[in-house]
Amino acid sequence: MRKRVLSLALIPLLLFYAIPVGAAEKEQRTWKDEIVYSLLVDRFFDGNTQNNGDANVNDPSTFNGGDFEGVTKKLNYLKDMGYTAIILSPIFANDENGYHGDWVADFYKTDKHYGTMKEFKKLVNEAHKRDMKVIIDFQANNVGPDSTWLTDPKKQDWFHEEKKISKEGSQTDLETGWVDGLPDLNQDNEETREYLLDAAKWWITETDIDGYRINKVQYVAKDFWKEFVDAVKSEKSNFYTIGDVQGDADLISSYKKTGIDAFMAYPQNAELREAFAAPDKELKPVLNAFAKSELGGNAHQALFMDTQGMPRFTKDAADHNENPGSRWRMALSYLYTMPGVPIVFYGSEIALNGDIAPDNHKLMNFKTEQELVEYITKLSDLRDMYPALVKGDMELLYEKGGASVFKRVYGDETIVVAMNNTTETQTINLTDKELESNKELRGMLNGDLVRSKDNSYSIVIDRETTEVYTLSPKSIINIPYLLVIGLVLLIFGIFIALVIKRSKRNQPK
Repeated sequence: MRKRVLSLALIPLLLFYAIPVGAAEKEQRTWKDEIVYSLLVDRFFDGNTQNNGDANVNDPSTFNGGDFEGVTKKLNYLKDMGYTAIILSPIFANDENGYHGDWVADFYKTDKHYGTMKEFKKLVNEAHKRDMKVIIDFQANNVGPDSTWLTDPKKQDWFHEEKKISKEGSQTDLETGWVDGLPDLNQDNEETREYLLDAAKWWITETDIDGYRINKVQYVAKDFWKEFVDAVKSEKSNFYTIGDVQGDADLISSYKKTGIDAFMAYPQNAELREAFAAPDKELKPVLNAFAKSELGGNAHQALFMDTQGMPRFTKDAADHNENPGSRWRMALSYLYTMPGVPIVFYGSEIALNGDIAPDNHKLMNFKTEQELVEYITKLSDLRDMYPALVKGDMELLYEKGGASVFKRVYGDETIVVAMNNTTETQTINLTDKELESNKELRGMLNGDLVRSKDNSYSIVIDRETTEVYTLSPKSIINIPYLLVIGLVLLIFGIFIALVIKRSKRNQPK
């Protein structure tokens, strides 16, 4: 009897699971698929107090205690939010107080405050177990102010002559001047060049890292970067390079021939921060900046709101007396849905505030804003589920004031993104000129549903909200299927009632 009841109980479940479900075959992962979390090792998490040494959490201008073990312990935290790669601030041994990593003392050693080489290798290995990639910052322009190389007679030719860089200086002046007063390396010197290239290759073979973010690119000659990229890719063919070129689109484009894979999208950044710091700001300047900064070819853009070298985006929102959470949701919606690789600086998920360094390098607080963390996770899930958000062509469908609608198309997949960066609900009408008619828009962030009517779509979107839609065939109620399911459930219910009734009869009186 029990077996018969169990068999009948499975019938409705089998019918439900018999519904055909279309699933796009997962494509091979590329660097464009990555969602990147950038962090300052010293300020992220102190996982081992034994290596703190002279660290002082009350002094923002020196080491505070973050280390490799701390990052390793928080990999699941990052993975759960959907991050697939991490960028670490420079990890090489630094001069005293060089917590930011910019004052390199030895290119072949980890800084003692962060931990040992063994601990760093463990971090890389644990990240790879979670299918996460590890990128580290590489600083080839200069060493620290107290470098022993400065007093080494054999290394006098390793440096350019000390001089400041003037605003009117030529490209040669930029490449030979001392940026921020730091000793400028002479990459034209064969020994210097060979040292840097060998060090870059050594870290790959020794630790199996996956990429470099290259700092101060415009201060080093292009021919060196071409050789640098060729060298690292000779060690690992899919090794990733992100160029930090702080200039306009023309300057950045001039470095494409070096072979650098992606560039930090500085030409968009000022417009992004201005537009999303407060509502009711026009998005047209942002979209124009995006169009101008499109690099084309294989080089793509790394989208970001802030870095360790600039004030926090949260400060922009606070300066406008705005809720940082809502401002970050709008900004992140842009980063995750526009063409490019999103890079999020540590603490953005808790709307960490701060002005120029070291104020923007506050210690991470893991008492997170859960709503913002959940929103980031949803955006990550959407990028993972829909290739159009990663690889699709982008077309602007509507833009007025602080509201815009654009679509991303990849193969048969069309994703529509509606952004309302205003303080009022917006109604946006799209015709069959913009979107194929007789379909429906299914909202994946907030559950909205817009069905085509008279060859048009009427999108109603709340204030300070983004919705991400899939353009799908109109859902049809399958009446025969529902009748069959209803009949099966009815028969099952009658059968159970009869079984209960019979069991009561058979009970001893």
